Amino acid sequence: MSFDKKLEHLIDEALREDIGDGDHSTLSIISPTEKGKAVLKIKQDGILAGVNVAQKIFLYKDTAAIFTRFKNDGDEMKFGEKAFEVSTTVHKILQCERLVLNCMQRMSGIATLTKQYTNKLKGYKTKLLDTRKTTPNFRLLEKEAVRIGGGVNHRFGLYDMIMLKDNHIDYCGGIEKAINKAAAYVETEKLGLKIEVETRSIDDVKRVIAMGRGKVFRIMLDNFTPEQVKQATALIKEDFETEASGGINLENIEAYAKAGVDFVSVGALIHQATSLDLSLKAVPL
Repeated sequence: MSFDKKLEHLIDEALREDIGDGDHSTLSIISPTEKGKAVLKIKQDGILAGVNVAQKIFLYKDTAAIFTRFKNDGDEMKFGEKAFEVSTTVHKILQCERLVLNCMQRMSGIATLTKQYTNKLKGYKTKLLDTRKTTPNFRLLEKEAVRIGGGVNHRFGLYDMIMLKDNHIDYCGGIEKAINKAAAYVETEKLGLKIEVETRSIDDVKRVIAMGRGKVFRIMLDNFTPEQVKQATALIKEDFETEASGGINLENIEAYAKAGVDFVSVGALIHQATSLDLSLKAVPL
């Protein structure tokens, strides 16, 4: 399913959840035909994210809505600036208001934190990945916010990559057995999925190197120190992609980049991000 189709589904479900059998506050006092205009006001500095989403929300409710943007996704935003203006019926504005703000505030917080991380990686080959540590049913936009902030999306779910993590390996009975079975599964099912393997020690890394060529495309170095990552990448060379994960933060991410790893994955991009303050205010006609 395309991003737009997934977004349309998200919007539909979110509006159903919020509106229910009717926005009775608005229905009770405002005519359904009354026209209105509103502006998105920025009340906190950061990286703006969710403008495209806001436009799709308003157009989903009213294809004739007029949406005028003053800033775009990924732009730096400052207190007092305006992001966009929308003209449609008052009913549509008030029905969409909270969904638009919830999406944009959350996305802008994630994009802003992601930008802080990617700024630390300037000058290095290392790229920043997100994880599946996301809010259920909101992953689509949280990962989009990471992309807007300059990060790279890791797998979207359990279906688009085989990642053999510690629990998979332990349940299966070892690294070698897990890799062989996963590779056979991909071949038999004709799925075309790539296989990544989590390692917990230098010995694990050596075992993947010894039998993973042609089967594994990336080795994850889980909870390795920067010094251990440097040792591991020297062993791996260019035979596999490398990813460091676990305990990586703004204070130590550059040390991991210096160690020569290809990717760092940081769950905190999403689960530790703080929403930024935005407001949607009526504009007199």
